[in-house]
Amino acid sequence: MYGSCTGRSRHVARTRTRTRTRTRIRALSAAGALLSCVVLSGCFGASKGDSDHASLAGQAKQRPKSTIPYWVNPDGSAARQVAAYRKKGADGEARLIQKIAEQPVAEWLGVDDPEGQARGFTAAADHVNRDALLVFYNIPHRDCGQYSKGGAADGNAYRTWLDKVVRGIGGRRATVILEPDALPHVVDGCTPKQFHEERYDLLTGAVDKLKGLPRTKVYLDAGNPHWIKDPRRMVEPLKRAGIRKADGFALNTSNYQTTQENRAYGRRLSALTGGKPFVIDTSRNGNGPAPGKNDPQAWCNPKGRALGERPTTDTGDKLVDAYLWIKRPGESDGTCKGGPTAGRWWPRYALDLARNANRKDS
Repeated sequence: MYGSCTGRSRHVARTRTRTRTRTRIRALSAAGALLSCVVLSGCFGASKGDSDHASLAGQAKQRPKSTIPYWVNPDGSAARQVAAYRKKGADGEARLIQKIAEQPVAEWLGVDDPEGQARGFTAAADHVNRDALLVFYNIPHRDCGQYSKGGAADGNAYRTWLDKVVRGIGGRRATVILEPDALPHVVDGCTPKQFHEERYDLLTGAVDKLKGLPRTKVYLDAGNPHWIKDPRRMVEPLKRAGIRKADGFALNTSNYQTTQENRAYGRRLSALTGGKPFVIDTSRNGNGPAPGKNDPQAWCNPKGRALGERPTTDTGDKLVDAYLWIKRPGESDGTCKGGPTAGRWWPRYALDLARNANRKDS
């Protein structure tokens, strides 16, 4: 993912809703009740012929709100894979992927119809009295031109995109992980200096608009303990990006660092930012990062990894608001180690994550 920016501990590629996600909301009944039907064709890579057996829409069992308030998408990539395995009688594989399908995972908003996507996901969650978990990943000059390169064409394009997403969320409950990598890439110098001021302006503007909504939380991405190793280097960027108004910061997005290391790092960073709480991405950190230091792309589709702690708000730590699956387990980090393009569903990798989690009884 990081091309020439080697020699540092790196984050992972993630362009899951750079995919061609389309969201449809259909009004039902004279009373106007809403059922949101979310069709995620891009992440799963499904063809038209998959639709008769792949969708599990309406069948997902929502987790107890006291444990985790976020919505389980009944038609996500993992749910479709479970249905496909069951159709061909691969019950063992179906049971493994069900470990992913039954958990709430973040929805990464893309550039196609951002207002419709935001409205669809939040309405679907609201329909079953749950919150939507969203990731904004559209900052200009995203990922320094590497595996997840892209983003809005410029600052004005980003502001227009943001306004549409904000309208889509409206008054419904949502938690937003704001622009993974954006601040750590400023700190490590991967993002050219001439774009730094614009980036801070866009992030503070996003925080302001999101916190202007009645029921939206926002967490600024702050990397992981093996990327920006000294948390003091993250303090000023977080302040300039609006951490004071934000609900907190996010750690380990799409990475494999252990929960224990992230908690220790997060406590140090929290103390430097006025006691701000944080969330940790535990989607794939069950076995920690890949061992060894000789692979410059150790962050990219490493072998032997496992699902981490299940999503929960019951973390036992007042500073840790939640363990979340921000990265969608089973989606590729990029075209390395035999993987498809970043953000594409990869059944083999999903099976390995779930199988390794079984082995460690997590």
